[in-house]
Amino acid sequence: MTNPVFELAPELKRDCIELANWPLCKVLLLNDSQYPWFVLVPRQPNLKEIIDLSEADQIVYLKESAKLSKLLIKVFNPDKLNVAALGNMVPQLHIHHIARFKSDKAWPAPVWGKFSAVLYTDEQIVKLKTYF
Repeated sequence: MTNPVFELAPELKRDCIELANWPLCKVLLLNDSQYPWFVLVPRQPNLKEIIDLSEADQIVYLKESAKLSKLLIKVFNPDKLNVAALGNMVPQLHIHHIARFKSDKAWPAPVWGKFSAVLYTDEQIVKLKTYF
């Protein structure tokens, strides 16, 4: 019997740009330039909940989430950083990190489905990758 292999959920493949691989997680950028919106996905198969990770990997996941959060605060200086592990639409374990600004189109409402995405340009993506 073969071990299951990690695969990124189809919705995340469709909606995100891969930026980096950290020790545990794949770092993704949601392809909507209206909000600096990043997603951390552990590169392990069949995960739905944080408690599905080993205790050691739970700590790594929290540390990588904190690392990403600090990076977003440093780079974007948001008014608020929204960090959430939701999974109603995409059950694969992932944590959203969204830099929010009082000046953004959706403020103070959630960003999900509020407006059509404005895709990143190649130049913007290249610049964002330099932080990772």
